[in-house]
Amino acid sequence: MRLTIERQNTKIYPDLKRVVARFFFNGDARAKAIISQVGGMTDVEVAATLTPLLREFSRRHRNVTRIFEKHCDRVKHLFTSQGINYDEVDYKKRLLIGSYFTNEYSIESAAFFNPSLIEDLDQSGLEEGEKRVIISFRAVGEGHISSIAFRHGVINRDNEIFLTPPGNYVEEADIIRNSLYQKQGFFQNAVSIRLPDSVMREVQSSLSDTFEYLSLKRVIRDMQQRYQVDHLIKKALERLLWLADSYYEVNFSLDTDISDRIIFPYSESETRGIEDARFVKFADNNGDIIYYATYTAYDGITIQPKLLQTKDFYNFKILPLYGEGAQNKNLALFPRRINGKYVMLSRIDGINNYIMYSDKINIWENPEILQTPKYPWEFVQIGNCGSPIETSEGWLLITHGVGPMRTYCIGASLLDLNDPKEEIGRLKEPLLVPTKEEREGYVPNVLYSCGSMIHNQELIIPYGLSDYATGFATVNLEHLLNRIKQDG
Repeated sequence: MRLTIERQNTKIYPDLKRVVARFFFNGDARAKAIISQVGGMTDVEVAATLTPLLREFSRRHRNVTRIFEKHCDRVKHLFTSQGINYDEVDYKKRLLIGSYFTNEYSIESAAFFNPSLIEDLDQSGLEEGEKRVIISFRAVGEGHISSIAFRHGVINRDNEIFLTPPGNYVEEADIIRNSLYQKQGFFQNAVSIRLPDSVMREVQSSLSDTFEYLSLKRVIRDMQQRYQVDHLIKKALERLLWLADSYYEVNFSLDTDISDRIIFPYSESETRGIEDARFVKFADNNGDIIYYATYTAYDGITIQPKLLQTKDFYNFKILPLYGEGAQNKNLALFPRRINGKYVMLSRIDGINNYIMYSDKINIWENPEILQTPKYPWEFVQIGNCGSPIETSEGWLLITHGVGPMRTYCIGASLLDLNDPKEEIGRLKEPLLVPTKEEREGYVPNVLYSCGSMIHNQELIIPYGLSDYATGFATVNLEHLLNRIKQDG
């Protein structure tokens, strides 16, 4: 008999009205034609076309003129190639040209699911027993491309969740990339990629002491052609390119609501989406609090685990995870060091849960098997549903298991506090199985979470409903821990 689970009435569904104005480009030839055609318009014609645009879309986007101007500036080089002095082009013509290089993208038109629940930085002004939280989501839009989205909420003393309505505008962030790389430092970080020494030396000898990303890309593509028959070397070379492409920063304006801060795919390794961010509030040994999230970058062919970090949810740093243990999906960081080391869960073979330790937060080697499928509802695979949660009885690990008919259920296990390689116990039966109302969606029969929390002596589990929407459930913590130890 399974434990008593309380499903809440709160549900979050995709909202078609949540749109962002993104840069749109359809090739140099068409872009040059647009610049020429708008350039030939009279001031009256420009005003007649631009005015209704501003009237309609200024209600949908904060400072839409700034967006148009920024997008026009991104094709500035095409003005120069046609002998046009960009700075002398009339301001309204630049705005109109920018509008042709802008399109609205519905960030969650397809799905809004796989949530991660964490404590907000600000806990002021609350009544006793309340907690302010941040929830991250996998938002899926046109082309089934995934982004990271956020919502604010408050959990009351009865553990009911009340979400703050989202803001009126969605904005893209400012992206800061490394423009130059120092060869010595870059290749020191690349050691775990395990290229043969001769190949690594060949790459290094082809680059100057300071190099740009595009220079590295040209070298890599040329070498991949020459090593066409050696798939392992080709793959390792690709990972070397990812290493350079994966470092960047995402910065949002301070006047944005957290629901308006969307982290889109920005690097080449993310072109088809960034999936299933597992956020954790990490307390370091020196008392610093940093919010980390592991997520999966996907380029349509290959996946790459990456790490996001922030202290304020306005400024985010992105870096790659690499090493023998940073393979496949499903990485989740423990919320503190154990015995002086970072600790991470992974599922490198797609079937079993692994655990690994590291002195560096982005290099993961020597994974050890922690859990294998044990019960019928998890025979296909077992994985984590977010970072482990510290309790007096041990590390509470929420898991997912895949069973018959590719049904995803949510379970739980308990790991030793000082030696989490030791599993104290695991539920024989899942905590959550898809109900009749939850099993229909983009991917049927799937319940999945990326991070739960304990509040008022209950475990609160946010979970995705068949890769479409999001729900919430609670279970008494004491009853849960007792059952895990009883099941053994």
